[in-house]
Amino acid sequence: MTKIIVIGGGWAGVSAAVTAAKTGAKVQLLERTDMLLGCGNVGGIMRNNGRFTAAEENIAMGAGELFEITDRCATHRNVNFPGHSHAAFYDVQKTEPAVRRLLREIGVELRFMTRITEVETCLEAAENGGCRGFSAEEHRAELSAEEDLAEVAESTAYLQASQKERENRITALKTADGETFTADIYIDCTGTTGPMGNCMEFGNGCSMCVLRCPAFGPRVSISEKAGGRDYYGKRADGTPGAFSGSVKLDKATLSEELQKKLSEKGVAEVPLPEELINRKKLDVKVCRQYALSEFAENIILLDTGYAKMMTPYFPLDQLRTVPGFENVRLADPYAGGKGNSVRYMAITERDEFMRVRGVTNLFCGGEKSGPFIGHTEAISTGALAGHNAGRLAAWIAAAENEEGPQGAAQRKALLSLPETTAVGALLRYVKPGGGMFTFAGDDFFVYMKEKGLYTVDRAEIADRIERAGLSGVYDC
Repeated sequence: MTKIIVIGGGWAGVSAAVTAAKTGAKVQLLERTDMLLGCGNVGGIMRNNGRFTAAEENIAMGAGELFEITDRCATHRNVNFPGHSHAAFYDVQKTEPAVRRLLREIGVELRFMTRITEVETCLEAAENGGCRGFSAEEHRAELSAEEDLAEVAESTAYLQASQKERENRITALKTADGETFTADIYIDCTGTTGPMGNCMEFGNGCSMCVLRCPAFGPRVSISEKAGGRDYYGKRADGTPGAFSGSVKLDKATLSEELQKKLSEKGVAEVPLPEELINRKKLDVKVCRQYALSEFAENIILLDTGYAKMMTPYFPLDQLRTVPGFENVRLADPYAGGKGNSVRYMAITERDEFMRVRGVTNLFCGGEKSGPFIGHTEAISTGALAGHNAGRLAAWIAAAENEEGPQGAAQRKALLSLPETTAVGALLRYVKPGGGMFTFAGDDFFVYMKEKGLYTVDRAEIADRIERAGLSGVYDC
């Protein structure tokens, strides 16, 4: 049996583990902290705007398990709030244990408090130590004259890779404690948030968030260590990265009136006096779908088990002057009165199959795979990465068993999602002027509408997936 290792247990990592396990491979998930879902433990928003469409596409393709969990753990459904329709809010306190149980039920081996710090490859170290990656232009330049580029574009990691890339693959991972892990295929879902140095240089200091770098150690980019090329997202002013877009409040510390409103409606809007309005905070938010004037002029709370406040930070002494917030406490990040975690500091170059450029046996998902914002986006990219990792693992197994060229060829074709699907369009989209984007709003949601991709009609979505030949593809 071939083995796949997923590094990082956020939404992308657990999604990759689920679809990889479905291919029949042995799957091991390595998580740096003591909990799954990462920033998903602060999130809680699903199915808003184009995310409804993307969720149903994934369900139709056979990757519905995680959406079933968030639906089951939802405290409120079909909620409308500024700029958003038909949202569902899942209870962040109930969701992580449910996901953990799912992974164990399907046979995924979970290893917590396992931080990978070193990557071994089969190439000798280059100029500055470690292998360098190769750009798309270099890929094409190094292809032999005999190879058909059209075929290459539709083929597998091995056929698409240059000769140097075929030689560059991960052979082992090492932890900070000196433990070694090996597999046939690896998936980098380590995210792009932190570490502390980035939050201090490009944010307002360590925000003491759910990622808990001081306790469990900083994030390490597997793709960069293996020879891939990482890049960072930018804010409107060119500053690297962006602030996480929300703060969790202890719901019990709000006024009874606000608690009741949240419990009944799922959302509460509290107007701010003019002197507390800070529109500049909208420019630093990663979540552009919430960068609307309403989110500066009001405190907007969502019920996700906690009270999710849709702002990257809010000084506590000012917050307590607002009626209903006199006794409020910050739950995550603890320094949310000053700042929040900085994200999009380590996006890696990849192809349409979610394979990291320059490393033959490494795939990626979530924020690691592009400037994608949100849990639905992470699940979508992770699902494709895990599935293709399983396909490549099956090819390796066939080759090792000397099944013959025909059988091997059948197994080496990797899956690419067409632009006729919302998920496929997301993977190919480039935001005008650069920057982050999402199914839920801003430029890409407009693009979805223009291309006729946005719909809440489940039958229409299922038909779209069937016409693309993708029905149940992740269940194969």
